[in-house]
Amino acid sequence: MELEEIYRRDLNLLVALRVLIEESSVSKAADRLSLSQSAMSRVLGRLRSLLNDPLFTRQGQKLIPTEKALEIDKALGQPLESLRQVLSPTEFDATLCDQTFTIATTDYAMQTILPFALPRIYSEAPNVSFDFQPLQHDRLNEQLTYQGADLAICRPTSSVEPLHSETLGKVGVLCLLSKHHPLADKEMKLDDFLLCPHAMIAISDGVKALLDAALEGYVAPKLVLRAYHLEAALAVVDTMPLVITVPADLAYLVAQRYNLVVKPLPFEFTPFDYSMIWHPRCEHSPAQEWLRKIVKQECSKLIAQRGQVLNLKG
Repeated sequence: MELEEIYRRDLNLLVALRVLIEESSVSKAADRLSLSQSAMSRVLGRLRSLLNDPLFTRQGQKLIPTEKALEIDKALGQPLESLRQVLSPTEFDATLCDQTFTIATTDYAMQTILPFALPRIYSEAPNVSFDFQPLQHDRLNEQLTYQGADLAICRPTSSVEPLHSETLGKVGVLCLLSKHHPLADKEMKLDDFLLCPHAMIAISDGVKALLDAALEGYVAPKLVLRAYHLEAALAVVDTMPLVITVPADLAYLVAQRYNLVVKPLPFEFTPFDYSMIWHPRCEHSPAQEWLRKIVKQECSKLIAQRGQVLNLKG
């Protein structure tokens, strides 16, 4: 199709398609575009005629996009973002920003890293909001590409290309013991680690797989408790000689809060990268650049400080 033919088409309809897909509702899309519901219905009719496809089916009160609608929306992603950047002001004033940032992250990062960046974020931009969503490692690309997440904070478990990423720091692993544990006042050796009962916490962000790889060739430690929340392990840590293995900065916080003993791993373990990851569409957004700068500065500083306190070497 020639440029002249594209010029004759109402390209605003394609923006309306993106809004309809995001809202799954004619009435909500109408409100967002400042149209009446009947006008929005006419827009949908024109879209169906332009694209020669029903575009949506109805399921209850929701509009379900057809495969063609999703394909078109995917193709529109980068062009629409480029237009947004072209038409946006070039100077960013954090005090005036009222954007809602959607961040996909693990519980571990939500508990141990992000809270320490939020005070500075809100001091610079008091009107911003956050929508924190559970990160899904196997669907990370989809979360950042199609589901509207602006940023992910996690331990990358595989290549993130074509997404962009930046390392926040290296995180090691430490063990937590009760002060009543037989090894509380002793050096914990490899045989001790292998023979003691263990607890693993789901929010530890894939630490178990890394430990298994480091201990390949040895008899696996006896895992007596695997729980989503740390509180489950803390409930029994004084009643059995339990070893709780968690990322170093989480160990740092928990040991202080619950008066536990921190022990280093009795074998070689390479600290892992913790990163922030984003879609190329967010690369040059002034608001996104500001957010990433603060997360990088505050979280990197925090990880480094905790590593120094715990004598962590990576």
